[in-house]
Amino acid sequence: MPRDDYDNVYKIILLGDATVGKSHLLSQYIRGTLPKQAKATIGVEFATRTVPLASGGTVKAQIWDTAGQERYRSITSAHYRRAVGALLVYDVTNRQSFYNCQKWLDELRLAAEPDIVVVLVGNKIDLTIQDPSVRQVHRDQASLFANEWNLHLFEASAVSGHNVKDVFEFLLQEIHNLKSRADASHGHDEATINAADSVRVDPMLSARRRGGNDGVLGCLNQGACSNAGCLVQ
Repeated sequence: MPRDDYDNVYKIILLGDATVGKSHLLSQYIRGTLPKQAKATIGVEFATRTVPLASGGTVKAQIWDTAGQERYRSITSAHYRRAVGALLVYDVTNRQSFYNCQKWLDELRLAAEPDIVVVLVGNKIDLTIQDPSVRQVHRDQASLFANEWNLHLFEASAVSGHNVKDVFEFLLQEIHNLKSRADASHGHDEATINAADSVRVDPMLSARRRGGNDGVLGCLNQGACSNAGCLVQ
C-alpha cells in the first residue's frame, strides 16, 4: 500500500497472561475470524491494519501480539519499546489473570514510552452470557483497578466479536488525540520562543506546560467519558 494512504504509524502491543485470548482478539480484528487452530504465541507475532479514524485521517496500526508465558518474558518486554498504545488483556473467568495485570502494567511502564495509552480489556465475556456463574472478575472490581491507574475499561469477546473493533479503534483514536495535543503544544512552545524578544516567558511555567500530561494514561475524562463502550464512568 502506498505510504500516502495513511498519515501516521502507531505501534500497539497486546499483553497479558497466556490463554486470555490475545491472539484471538487480534485475529478477530484483522481477519474477522478466529485462528483455525489454537496455539500458544511463541515470542512475538505481528500484524498490520490501515484504519480510518472517526475524527478524520487514516493511520496504520502495527499490532504486536506478545507471549504470556514466563519463559518468553525477556523477548516480549524488548518489544515494548516505541509502543504508543497497549491492550492489557485478562480473562473475566480467570481471577488470577486479572490479578496479574498489575505485574504486566508495572513491566510495561518500565520499558515503554512514558505517555503510552493503555486500555484494560476483559475478554471471554461470551462465556458469562452463557453461564453467569463462571464470571470470576466482576465489572466493579475491574473498574476500581482501571480508576486507580487511569485506564479505560472494555469487556469484549474474541469469539463473538463483541466490542473487538471498538476496542482497537478506540485505542487508535486516543493515541491520535494524544499525539495531536502534543504536536499542538510543541508548536505553541516554538511560537513562544520565537517571540521571546517581545514577551518574557517564565521558564518554570514553560517546563510545567511541557511536562504537564506526562504519565497520564487512558481515560482522561473520568466521570464524563463520552465513549459508550468505556466502563469507567
